[in-house]
Amino acid sequence: MSISQRLDLRQSQNLVMTPQLQQAIKLLQLSSMDLAAFVETELEQNPMLERDEGPAAGREEGPRSTEDDRPAIDTGKADSADLLSPDAMPGASADSPLDTDYANTYDGDIAGPGVMDGGDYRPGSTGPDFAKGGYDEDLPGLEATLSREKTLTEHLEEQLQVELDGPRDRLIGRHLIDALDDNGRLAEPLDDIAERLGCPLTDVEAVLASVQKFDPPGIFARSLQECLRLQLEDRNRFDPAMEALLDNLELLARQEVSKLLRLCGVDAEDLAEMVAEIRALNPRPAADYGFEPAQPVVPDVLVRVGPDGDWLVELNQDSLPKVLVNERYYARVAGSARDKSDKEFIAERFHTANWLVKSLQQRATTILKVSTEIVRQQSAFLHHGVSHLKPLILRDIAEAIEMHESTVSRVTSNKYMATPRGLFELKYFFTTAIAGMDGDTHSAESVRHRIKSLIDAEPADAILSDDKLVELLNAEGVDIARRTVAKYREAMRIPSSVQRRRQKKAAFQAK
Repeated sequence: MSISQRLDLRQSQNLVMTPQLQQAIKLLQLSSMDLAAFVETELEQNPMLERDEGPAAGREEGPRSTEDDRPAIDTGKADSADLLSPDAMPGASADSPLDTDYANTYDGDIAGPGVMDGGDYRPGSTGPDFAKGGYDEDLPGLEATLSREKTLTEHLEEQLQVELDGPRDRLIGRHLIDALDDNGRLAEPLDDIAERLGCPLTDVEAVLASVQKFDPPGIFARSLQECLRLQLEDRNRFDPAMEALLDNLELLARQEVSKLLRLCGVDAEDLAEMVAEIRALNPRPAADYGFEPAQPVVPDVLVRVGPDGDWLVELNQDSLPKVLVNERYYARVAGSARDKSDKEFIAERFHTANWLVKSLQQRATTILKVSTEIVRQQSAFLHHGVSHLKPLILRDIAEAIEMHESTVSRVTSNKYMATPRGLFELKYFFTTAIAGMDGDTHSAESVRHRIKSLIDAEPADAILSDDKLVELLNAEGVDIARRTVAKYREAMRIPSSVQRRRQKKAAFQAK
């Protein structure tokens, strides 16, 4: 067998992602705050960029080009193909267009050399330098190396994921967490939370009963008495005598011992021990956890009702960075440059500035397109509340707007929508589906709500078993198995039919 060398020609096709396309993809998944920090860094590093502060603000005198007459960010009226064409870009050559629209591209593991190769922007960093090749992907950002204590919000959200099942209860739980004050007590009435979420007050009360068992004891209380009661229950020290003492704390403050002895039904020694136990409790259960500095969430999308009753969807202009390319400055410095290295640097900065502006425009257009489709498909939720959430997955939105699933996933990450029902992350609108008897699908959340409604309405002499619930749901067009009903019922902490029958029988005998 002889070994020889030969030269072969092979023809193949592959999609090459330019550094500019990689930049557009990276910018799409940034939150508004991270994007603002990134753009601020670029303004400092790139002399060809300038902040759009209105007409003739910080710009060199002279006629503005057609590019400068256009708003810094298009809110969705421009066609994406126009935004990405080389002719729409001042200074861009015909041999440097995007290879494809990033909205229809799945990057996977982006590989290959380029200015953004491995250059994932991180909050708190100085931003990628497009002239030097960006970051090392393996190196953590500065914030990732800082040590800090876990906040109360993080501590409660960890327990929320473990203790509560189903997106409905978790959504209510997150709103309860947001309603806590610095002492760890609820600062908002439950009626207001239920009205804003469009769900029954009983559902909010049920979730509150669950989260009040979280650590630290006493959290989610609505009053001082309730805070102390929760801590005593956690220590198994809440009895009728202690309950009478908590109901009359004003007498304890006035040192009216004789009245307390009579109301509690204990002697002086027992009362002294009870008072000592109360004084050992923590009236501010949140004091041991440091609250992170307030970081108000700025909505990326605003939704309101139009004059004709339809939903109007628009981008929040306050969250969009406004930058322009100073072409007159570029023309002046490019004409005075003599060295080849200076000319290359000026040209590279100018093209980078153009691509950044175009990427920001495309990002705004894509967010608006995805948000509009989400509002269209979840209109029933906006009108009627959580119980009318429609089953929705990323693929549904991607197919409707003819984009790739990965693009929709990036858009819905760290983006928020302000609606008449509250502020929601875009990912909140996606729920799993349950098949229907007639081919339609039902939201898993709405099926849980229906199961709970049927059980709440059951008479004492006709307790519904899981098999009976399946029969009723099948009659309503929901194709569901018995084990699924049992799983949903247990997730909502509803006892079995046998346990419910015993409880109602005991309650009837007690009357």
